[in-house]
Amino acid sequence: MSARATTRRRQLGATLRKLRVRKGLTLEEAGVRVGLSKATVSRYETREGPVKWLVVEALCREYDATGAERDALIALAKDAKQQGWWRSFADSIPESMNLLLTLEDEAVREDHFSCVYVPGLLQTRAYSTALQKANEIERTPEDIERLVDIRMKRQEILNRPKPPRLWAILDESVIRRVVGSPAIMRDQLDRLLEANESLHVTLQVLPFSQGAHGAALGSFVILGGQEATLDVVYVDLHIGSIFIEKDEELDRYRLAFDYLRAQALDMGASSALIRQVRKEIQ
Repeated sequence: MSARATTRRRQLGATLRKLRVRKGLTLEEAGVRVGLSKATVSRYETREGPVKWLVVEALCREYDATGAERDALIALAKDAKQQGWWRSFADSIPESMNLLLTLEDEAVREDHFSCVYVPGLLQTRAYSTALQKANEIERTPEDIERLVDIRMKRQEILNRPKPPRLWAILDESVIRRVVGSPAIMRDQLDRLLEANESLHVTLQVLPFSQGAHGAALGSFVILGGQEATLDVVYVDLHIGSIFIEKDEELDRYRLAFDYLRAQALDMGASSALIRQVRKEIQ
């Protein structure tokens, strides 16, 4: 998946293809119905080049798209060239982060499972800085500050009038691993407690007492669009990041998240455990 095209363009192409396949049409058959060449229909699906929303509307009509699907795709077509707030940082961030920020900027919900560190959207500045300093890749103080600035800027999506719905499941090791210093970690745990009081944030802790669980997939994020067909899974492998959008793989991660959510403590018990761990940190 390339970050060179905007996520809107990527989502538009992928969804048009799914709708065509669902209708049982070939590229050529779809083109005949709307007066386009096979190559043009293919270009719309392969995320290359400009698009016209009137063409997208015509394709949606031939594909028997629902009203919600049609409206979502037309909106994507109209905004396909839009760039995000991070454009000024683009030269100093990895391509994978560029794409993550694009996805996150457009998400209506985010489901996080973290088995190592606190999710970036819930990190304090001091915690985030400590993580950057601990990275095996040596960075200058200026580079570290810039990366932390980006992470702090990311968190502003939670303060929007209509913020994404954030559901975070943290392995107990996340709240017990002291990052930076005891003082930094206590402040970080306070931030988690504060977040769990928010109307649009749900935070659960998966306790050690659950034993083996469905976290063999490692840490991951499910970024949800207006339609389930626009969902993408982000997996940070430390040595690199991958983005997953095939239906069968998405279903695997959705099932894993549901399984983890059922095993984790509820919000009240999670906050109680966080408070207990905070008291134990000296």
